[in-house]
Amino acid sequence: MKRRDPRSWKIIVPGSTANLGAGFDSLGLALNVFLTLEVHEAEDWQVIPLSSALEVFPVDETHFIVEIVKEVADDYGKKPSPCHLYISSDIPLTRGLGSSAAAVVAGIELANALCELNLTQEKKLALANRFEGHPDNVGASLYGGFVVSCQHEKGVSLLSVPDLPVDVVCVIPKAELKTSDSRNVLPESLSFEESVEAGAISNVLVAAFLTGDWEMVGKMMKRDRYHQPHRRKLLPHYDAVEEVAGRFGAFGVALSGAGPTIACFVEREASEWLARQLEQSFPSMNVRKLSISPSGSSITIEQPKVRPSSL
Repeated sequence: MKRRDPRSWKIIVPGSTANLGAGFDSLGLALNVFLTLEVHEAEDWQVIPLSSALEVFPVDETHFIVEIVKEVADDYGKKPSPCHLYISSDIPLTRGLGSSAAAVVAGIELANALCELNLTQEKKLALANRFEGHPDNVGASLYGGFVVSCQHEKGVSLLSVPDLPVDVVCVIPKAELKTSDSRNVLPESLSFEESVEAGAISNVLVAAFLTGDWEMVGKMMKRDRYHQPHRRKLLPHYDAVEEVAGRFGAFGVALSGAGPTIACFVEREASEWLARQLEQSFPSMNVRKLSISPSGSSITIEQPKVRPSSL
């Protein structure tokens, strides 16, 4: 039997911001920061980091993305052929901008291609939600744009809007905030009355986003009852960022995911000005002006490239 030539792919997955204030574990927004993989079938598993921040991760089959690939393949009774993965990313790690969700989505996309699973977007989302535990970040990375999602006893439901006339200026502290610490400050439960109020606020937040009522978006972000009142105490700079951002054009401010990044939402024409003001006010933090990524993850077949480290 003739041996088939090794296959190669390029996978690009956007990062994301999630919760958007009151949309806890359900609202997400894809951003124009990306995890990129160049993948070549090979004799063994190797992961070659092309970004210095990624050098802390394993370089063999114990790498998180490879583990996702193997677990998805195993679900379908398949054994994926080994690959060399050249990975780069400009998604800040452990900063609440969806780096782990992007890795999950990349692993699912690679498993789908390697094992020819022909997964639908809905099936990819269900798998990603299983790994990540909630659909907001993975949904944004898969679908792009603004996503509204929920998980229930029958799976995950999601609606996406490709674009909104909004930019997100992120104020990113140098110190990380562990998701476990951020989750531990949340209450065990809410009363029925509190739950109704929190859900209603989230409903109005979604409607405000979809109708372009930016002032109302900001008000509902501030009125979140799910997580921000509990988490903001972990971030001594939150109040100062919120005040400066509001003074210079942001219509809303929210924790990005579990933090510590603070996402400042602003109409596109005012985003450069806001970013400059935040940079001046918080010189010890990384300020990045990001746009919405209207497209989610993509995978394309590539012609194999010869790289020195894979010879």
